[in-house]
Amino acid sequence: MASTSGTKSDVDMRSSLSRSMTKMPTRIVDLSNDDKTVMDSELVPSSLASIAPILRVANEIEKENPRVAYLCRFHAFEKAHKMDPSSTGRGVRQFKTYLLHRLEKEESEAKHQLSQRDPKEILLFFHQYYEKNVKEGEYTKKPEEMAKVCQIASVLYEVLKMVVPQNLIAPQTQRIAEDVETKRNQYTHYNILPLYAVGVKPAIMELPEIKAALQALRNVDNLPMPRIHLNDGGTMSSERIKPVSDILDWVSSIFGFQKGNVANQREHLILLLANMDVRRRSVENYIQLDNDTVQQLMDKIFKNYRSWCNYLHFKSNLRFPDRSNEQQLQLIYIALYLLIWGEASNIRFMPECLCYIFHNMANEVFGILYSNAHPVTGAPYQNEARDEEYFLRTVITPIFEVLQKEAKRNMSGRASHSRWRNYDDLNEYFWSKRCFTLKWPMNFKSDFFRHSDGIQPANERPYQAATGRRKPKTNFVEIRTFWHLFRSFDRMWIFFILAFQAMLIVAWSPSGSLAAFFDEDVFKNVLSIFITSAFLNFLQATLDIILSWIAWKSLKCTQIVRYLLKFAVAAAWVVVLPIGYSSSVQNPTGLVKFFNSWAGDWRHQPFYNYAIALYLLPNILAAVIFLLPPLRRRMERSNLWIITLVMWWAQPKLYIGRGMHEDMFSLLKYTLFWIVLLISKLAFSYYVEIAPLVGPTKLIMDMSITNYEWHEFFPHARYNIGVVIAIWAPIVLVYFMDVQIWYAIFSTLFGGIHGAFSHLGEIRTLGMLRSRFGSVPSAFSRRLVPSIEKRSRKKEMDGTVIRKNIANFSQVWNEFIHSMRMEDLISNRDRDLLLVPSSSNDVSVVQWPPFLLASKIPIALDMAKDFKGKDDDDLFRKIRSDEYMYSAVIECYETLSDIISGLLEDQADKSIVKQICDEIESSIQQKTFLNNFRMSGLPPLNERLEKFLKLLLSEEEDVENFKRQIINVLQDIMEIITQDVMFNGYGILESVHPHSHLDTDMENVKKAQRFEKVNTNLTVDKSWREKVLRLHLLLTVKESAINVPQNLDARRRITFFANSLFMNMPEAPKVRDMLSFSVLTPYYKEDVLYSDEELTKENEDGISILFYLQKIYPDEWTNFQDRINDPKLGYNLKDKLECIRQWVSYRGQTLSRTVRGMMYYRQALELQCLLELAGDSAIFGGFRSLELSEDEKKAFESAQALADLKFTYVVSCQIYGAQKKSNDSRDQSCYNNILKLMLVYPSLRVAYIDEREDTIDGKCQRTYYSVLVKGGDTLDEEIYRIKLPGNPTQIGEGKPENQNHAIVFTRGEALQTIDMNQDNYFEEAFKMRNVLEEFLKPRRGNRKPTILGLREHIFTGSVSSLAWFMSNQETSFVTIGQRVLANPLRVRFHYGHPDIFDRIFHITRGGISKASKIVNLSEDVFAGYNSTLRGGFITHHEYIQVGKGRDVGMNQISLFEAKVANGNGEQTLSRDVYRLGRRFDFFRMLSFYFTTVGFYLNSMVTVLTVYVFLYGRLYMVMSGVEREILENPYLRQTKALEQALASQSVFQLGLLLVLPMVMEIGLEKGFRTALGDFIIMQLQLASVFFTFQLGTKAHYFGRTILHGGSKYRATGRGFVVFHAKFADNYRMYSRSHFVKGLELFILLIVYQVYGQSYRSSNLFFFITVSMWFLVASWLFAPFVFNPSGFDWQKTVDDWVDWKRWMGNRGGIGIHPDKSWESWWDEEQEHLKHTNIRGKVLEILLALRFFVYQYGIVYHLDISHHIKNVLVYALSWVVMVTALLVLKMVSMGRRRFGTDFQLMFRILKALLFLGFMSVMTVLFVVCGLTISDLFAATLAFLPTGWAILLIGQACRGLMKGVGLWQSIKELGRAYEYVMGLILFTPIAVLSWFPFVSEFQTRLLFNQAFSRGLQISMILSGKKLDKNA
Repeated sequence: MASTSGTKSDVDMRSSLSRSMTKMPTRIVDLSNDDKTVMDSELVPSSLASIAPILRVANEIEKENPRVAYLCRFHAFEKAHKMDPSSTGRGVRQFKTYLLHRLEKEESEAKHQLSQRDPKEILLFFHQYYEKNVKEGEYTKKPEEMAKVCQIASVLYEVLKMVVPQNLIAPQTQRIAEDVETKRNQYTHYNILPLYAVGVKPAIMELPEIKAALQALRNVDNLPMPRIHLNDGGTMSSERIKPVSDILDWVSSIFGFQKGNVANQREHLILLLANMDVRRRSVENYIQLDNDTVQQLMDKIFKNYRSWCNYLHFKSNLRFPDRSNEQQLQLIYIALYLLIWGEASNIRFMPECLCYIFHNMANEVFGILYSNAHPVTGAPYQNEARDEEYFLRTVITPIFEVLQKEAKRNMSGRASHSRWRNYDDLNEYFWSKRCFTLKWPMNFKSDFFRHSDGIQPANERPYQAATGRRKPKTNFVEIRTFWHLFRSFDRMWIFFILAFQAMLIVAWSPSGSLAAFFDEDVFKNVLSIFITSAFLNFLQATLDIILSWIAWKSLKCTQIVRYLLKFAVAAAWVVVLPIGYSSSVQNPTGLVKFFNSWAGDWRHQPFYNYAIALYLLPNILAAVIFLLPPLRRRMERSNLWIITLVMWWAQPKLYIGRGMHEDMFSLLKYTLFWIVLLISKLAFSYYVEIAPLVGPTKLIMDMSITNYEWHEFFPHARYNIGVVIAIWAPIVLVYFMDVQIWYAIFSTLFGGIHGAFSHLGEIRTLGMLRSRFGSVPSAFSRRLVPSIEKRSRKKEMDGTVIRKNIANFSQVWNEFIHSMRMEDLISNRDRDLLLVPSSSNDVSVVQWPPFLLASKIPIALDMAKDFKGKDDDDLFRKIRSDEYMYSAVIECYETLSDIISGLLEDQADKSIVKQICDEIESSIQQKTFLNNFRMSGLPPLNERLEKFLKLLLSEEEDVENFKRQIINVLQDIMEIITQDVMFNGYGILESVHPHSHLDTDMENVKKAQRFEKVNTNLTVDKSWREKVLRLHLLLTVKESAINVPQNLDARRRITFFANSLFMNMPEAPKVRDMLSFSVLTPYYKEDVLYSDEELTKENEDGISILFYLQKIYPDEWTNFQDRINDPKLGYNLKDKLECIRQWVSYRGQTLSRTVRGMMYYRQALELQCLLELAGDSAIFGGFRSLELSEDEKKAFESAQALADLKFTYVVSCQIYGAQKKSNDSRDQSCYNNILKLMLVYPSLRVAYIDEREDTIDGKCQRTYYSVLVKGGDTLDEEIYRIKLPGNPTQIGEGKPENQNHAIVFTRGEALQTIDMNQDNYFEEAFKMRNVLEEFLKPRRGNRKPTILGLREHIFTGSVSSLAWFMSNQETSFVTIGQRVLANPLRVRFHYGHPDIFDRIFHITRGGISKASKIVNLSEDVFAGYNSTLRGGFITHHEYIQVGKGRDVGMNQISLFEAKVANGNGEQTLSRDVYRLGRRFDFFRMLSFYFTTVGFYLNSMVTVLTVYVFLYGRLYMVMSGVEREILENPYLRQTKALEQALASQSVFQLGLLLVLPMVMEIGLEKGFRTALGDFIIMQLQLASVFFTFQLGTKAHYFGRTILHGGSKYRATGRGFVVFHAKFADNYRMYSRSHFVKGLELFILLIVYQVYGQSYRSSNLFFFITVSMWFLVASWLFAPFVFNPSGFDWQKTVDDWVDWKRWMGNRGGIGIHPDKSWESWWDEEQEHLKHTNIRGKVLEILLALRFFVYQYGIVYHLDISHHIKNVLVYALSWVVMVTALLVLKMVSMGRRRFGTDFQLMFRILKALLFLGFMSVMTVLFVVCGLTISDLFAATLAFLPTGWAILLIGQACRGLMKGVGLWQSIKELGRAYEYVMGLILFTPIAVLSWFPFVSEFQTRLLFNQAFSRGLQISMILSGKKLDKNA
């Protein structure tokens, strides 16, 4: 094929093509032939990417000239063959084969049109195309169209050169080609700004701020131009100057940045400058950029860099010589930083690394500009131009390769965090002066790139990071241990431990009252808490050394000295304080006596007091500084050596976490919060938990227990210490855990009060809305309309202003209503009732929406008709008493007269109407209205008017008939008015016709001639019809309209919008003055738009998604059908099918829903611009009804330009490029749907990572690019392409890496992060500019927020009861929870939802998330941590909301909870949590702990309390100690022991954690609703659900800290209406819930059977009922909340499926879903990779199961009350024998089961006979009983489980001794038993049909409330098969 490349003749081309066909393979790529466009150009293999534009051109011109299209494809084929002759690239062979077949087919089909030969054909077509499209195109076409036609012309010329011999190409053709090339360079596909376009320029390029920014950037005249060295092949070389167009071009030429990066950052910088500059000045006389603007931008961008320089005591390289052009130099520095950042790829997560790179490059810039000599070489700086990948190759790629190698050491999250360096470790390398050993250019042999003893292989590239041993961690080590919780929050633990000790000492005193504290002896004893404090501080110092040991090589000497000194001082206090204390005690005993002997003769009592004073001195100083936060902040941020030295002991010097202290007022607020809380908690603990237990404990300690019921190893232990521990252990755990409960109570109270003061919930019903609607327009104008001048409040209320307020409001309100109609939330009738008239100049009163005026006219008519008096004032007073009624009456009167006057053409007729109106008005003025008019005539008049208006609104095709009907009804109306209503109506008629005769016939003729001439053309006028429709509604609408809209979501949105207008929000700036912002949405492979197949695909119950949603949202489906069947809209069948797909997708959690919602921002901005630019004509006339004049068209274009300037939306579709080329139908569907979104929303941008295969040195290598595309005419158009150093998503977590690669394409000063399961609303989008003003709003301490938190509405709450629970829980967190976190606690972080970032702050400090593998699993919250540690400030705002979807099925929710618990476990180990915990002040640290990792630890402690309590009771019951205690008469009488133990069960229930939920619902919906919802939730078993999720949190949090195993868990976001199989539930919950639930079940059974405790007390039930509830919840919640969980047929199917799964053998490649063995291996994955400490802990925890056997065997009848240890030994003989027998059977089955059946049967028979013989002897001789058999089962089952757990932990050892198979079989046996225990109750309940119906009602109650017959759905009985 390569031989044909030089062929020029048509004949040769055809013959060569035919020859090639015989050589090429015949395999055809599996591509659809329906869409050739997609097939040809979009599915090109990555290694042939350069031929895609040629194929696109072929597709574009195919209809115009098929032959030229054929030639283009042929050229593409030849080019592909040249690029990859051997077809080695992925997919190349298939693609070439396909293209070859297509060319063969087209060779004969594609006929010539302009000539008979190909060369002539393409020449003529090229000329024709140029003349038609290119030549004058720049004056007639838009830049985007010109970019496309120039690209086509350029490709045509490329093909022409291939077809036409060079010597036959005429000079004219070459000139045309040169012109095309010139224009192509000018017209490239642009993002927002077509910078180099000439001719027709878009409005955005005419904006003065854009022109000023461009002018500033193009100021390069005085810069030294870069030089290009040319070598002509000889010994001499020459050089030429490389021309540059602007500052970025100049910087790029010097340092070698990529073109795509330069173009991207050029636009980025221009938009930043323009947006910042325009806020500072008026648009008039706008010529050049303000210097202050550039300075402000520079200060923001380089704040972190300057801070870094100060921290390292290095001088900043931002230097400005005296006579320099300062603005130009500033722009060079900014451009340099942005270009570095834009190309840094993953290194963007390392902000100080970027500072280091910039520091050195800025130095080079200064050297080049001011000819300074290089400090090392002494030579002048060279300004040689570099190639465009120089920076990527020499700077970024080497650092990236270090990241890549460290990521490989991570082993996909399985390796310990201490074994590899994450992003933070590598970034923190640049926090010390050591980083300057890297030098510049970087030395790749430095310690950053390799270990000191690493040896670089010879075959590695020079820029590749060297291999070698791992480098030490930097500053911190993430080690898996719970000790991190103590180390990070040591002050909290010390406080609670000391408080507990002090309370215990006081309670232990003889009086036991708090007053005893002041007793001298008690006070001395309390002083012993300082000894405890010393020991705890010693523990902290020890932990600091141990947990940071691996990082010691990276620590500064000062840090190491500090650690050692801290340890030495702590150790000294551990010795000194006990000695001092012992010297102060009069009669020392025990340990005190031992220390006392050390003290020698130094017995002066005050010594201990002095020691305490000295010990407390640092704490006292810390307290003083705590009360002076500005001083503390200044000291911590200072880089002075003396201050650093002073602060060194308090906390080590660190780059981040300095000066995070709040202002004094904020500090007082959260300090007061915690002081009140702690007082309440400690008082409760003292009086309820500690004091009541002291008395019984003293008695127990004094008792002498001798009658043990088992073999007691320590029968003479003093004080019955075992009993004391058993009793006190759960109380101690509750003491530490119940702070969480108190936090829930106080946060609920504070949050509720704060919410009430914020005006939340003031308008929460339609009734409240109607009552306050009159003030809504003025509130709207005050909040959402920019004020041109500061008007005084008194002058605001004049008529013009009020009317303008309403006109302003009506525009937005009506758009809001129209948007809800397009979303099908409301019907056409609802819409008409809710709209406010757009034109309000025609009437003298305010025109309120008809839903406010419902039934006002009928009531007024009845009032007038029935009015008996003769005084006008009484009637009018009644009407005026209702403002809306008065308004409706006046509007009806004025509108009716206007409509009738408009219809009449005859002047005499008009005169009659005018006289009637004059008569009415004069009667009202003279107060003779009731004397001149009969009220009894109004009802028939009303009836005729209704008919008249209905007729006007009808659409009659017969015009004459229509006109005749109007005339008849109009004449009737006039007759009723003049004869039945008016007393003097006849006189008015006479005055118009004075010559009428008295003859009756003549009179009728005259009458007939009146009101005959009407103008029916008015009925087609849109605004006139609106007027008629409104009047008709006012006359006809009855009481039912009070409930408009019916849809609950529409009501919620309307009331929230109205309510938000009265909340505290900043005033709206003009659009031009607002902050610019971007929205970024990461997307991977989720649903974009449901396909037809997905809509109609039925589940196992015969239910499709479409059918389900039709039933869930019946009103919305009806509204949708009305809309698509409206003949005015003209939807065809294809459109309707597409609309159905959209309707369903907009009710799921799809990307299309998110994009639609976010694009409301742009719609809102355009409307806001229009209202500002178009003037009063748009405001009073309604912009929808405007027929745009030229000026108004310009305003519309300007509005679009400003919207482009202010708003950008980027969706980061990571694998969009792969989806484009994929053969998978789902991937293709995703690609097509994303493409459609880009075509529907032209301003939408999609960023993706493109993977290409390039052949380098004969080897195929993958290269990666960040690409930005937008929608073209039919396909996407590439805007920017930036090469990456490698695959960015392999380094860290997927979502943050996806965000990071796309963040370079965002614009503006703010960035909103939106997940792809979110939604937005038009009315909320209108408030965006107000929210952004929060960044500029002045605050205390001159602090500006860095993250603005927004509230969310959870829109998935109506799907099922579970979804409702989850929705309420999430709603309470995103409202009241975050409200309290932000104010007063000041610890709100970023939770991954709709928060808005200060974009410049964050892009210069590591981005909007963290990405280290596994550590940053909860990547979003780390953005909040990072922002706070770096001096940021996070707020929360509730006057705006964004929609959010949540998981709706049990398994989905559990996966989500597991993911969050895993994430919190990893956070516990992280450096961010450690630093925040250590560097926050005490009270803020408490807030931080209890709202992050502390919540999960306390969830785990809650569960642990149950275990500790029951195991303590087990010990007491089994040992017989409990019986002895209960026989003590005093203990029996006090019941104090019972009450103290009962207190923990209250907390176990955890009902108080529901408080925030109830408070928030009460606040926003009313407390009656809240109470009702709470009761319904309890009836729907919400407590079961929350208790179950408690187990999920505890299990995954604990396992993560102990063993790791965290991973991202895809929860899925579909509609969960399917039944989960028993095996699925078993796999998911076996270890997290079922095993633990069965353990607690056995504990409770043993306690119940053997315990005699509280049998006479009611508290026995109260103590254990919460535990039984916990057990039931953990064992059966997944089945209770499983759709059709108790359907008999499904139960049978589940059993068969579970047995099959249990029986299947596992192995490599067998999925866990298919085999129990594979699943069992996967479940132990965490044990394979855990460290030795984790395995030892696992074994120690397993030892608890041996207690059962030890305790129960002594209670067996067969033991005959013998307490000898031999009884226990004998039980082990039985256990071992049983296991050996099972092993023999198992081995026999394997060895003899197939070949020696008889022998195997004999073996089993012998074993059976032996078993029966032994049992007989035991029953007859030894006294074994039936109860003993059941007891033995309870004894030996836990023992077997312990053996199994220990075997799993010692997997390697078991395999070594050949016992692993036995362990596996034992595990299988236990799984069978557990499965049977769980399945039996389900099977029994499934027998009864009513159980299934009840469960369905329980599960889908919310759907029932929407009229959904779920039982019918789940049984598959569809009423409408064609729905």
